[in-house]
Amino acid sequence: MVEKAEFSSDLYHPKHWPMWFGVGLMRLTLLLPLSWQMKIGRGIGRLVMKVAAGRTHTAKRNIDLCFPDMSDADKQQLLERTFEETGKAVFDTINAWWWSNERVQQHMTIKGTEHVSQSLDNGKGVILFAVHCLPLEMGARIFGQFAPGIGVYRPHNNPVMEYLQVKGRLRSNKGLVPKRDVRQMIRSLRSPDVIWYTADQDFGRSSAVFIPFFGVPDAATITGATSLARLGKANVVPFFVERNSDDKGYTLEIMPPLDNFPGDNETDDAIRGNQIVEQLISRNKAQYMWLHRRFKTRPTEDTSSLYD
Repeated sequence: MVEKAEFSSDLYHPKHWPMWFGVGLMRLTLLLPLSWQMKIGRGIGRLVMKVAAGRTHTAKRNIDLCFPDMSDADKQQLLERTFEETGKAVFDTINAWWWSNERVQQHMTIKGTEHVSQSLDNGKGVILFAVHCLPLEMGARIFGQFAPGIGVYRPHNNPVMEYLQVKGRLRSNKGLVPKRDVRQMIRSLRSPDVIWYTADQDFGRSSAVFIPFFGVPDAATITGATSLARLGKANVVPFFVERNSDDKGYTLEIMPPLDNFPGDNETDDAIRGNQIVEQLISRNKAQYMWLHRRFKTRPTEDTSSLYD
């Protein structure tokens, strides 16, 4: 488990100077009020939608697949709002990594903390069942004001970004666990402790079942929540964070633990998990990460891509 961001002099190598210059510019935006950041973010998102044709195609295709009964006008509106919210998410991450605790608390509302407290008091770990909503980094920072847990993450290939994300995420977590280190996740849950878990991205055919997700009948879905809950003797607790409609703060809501989870088999659990993910996304569709190729893995290798 990673408990400290390791800095080395190699990070000052000239090849990393452009990255550090960008970091300096990002930190300057901390001087701006949140409402100004969000206005700039909206503009960034609109620009990205115009110049990043591949990402725009992916997001549009995901929306078409997931909401076949939505009118074309509503789909276009959702697409445009998604990119605006994606631009704002740049500042969500900057703020989550560098705001002081006092400033975070000025802009946050958190509901349902008793569901986590009761589980931990009863000696049961908590699996925070999350979706990749765009303000997720800020959600972790807000949750850390109440009960720092264990973050599950993918180490970054760029050493500067790896240092920054570890340092930033440890402001709200006790430690970070690489997403493939299942044993450490189980040990953490049995402590008992809180870990973050997401099952709404496409991680390939290995350890996946093909089940419905919105309008797609055969979406590759990982089944790890079943094993983690069973072996970690933990409760699965859905939660959702969203940027408030006035762009002046964030609301995080923790739901009650799932009853009878895990169930009789992992496929039924995964179906139930996808239904919960759909409910969470539907709370604020525009603030979901539609730019991810959620349906890139097909049931068989010779099945045509949904993104062609």
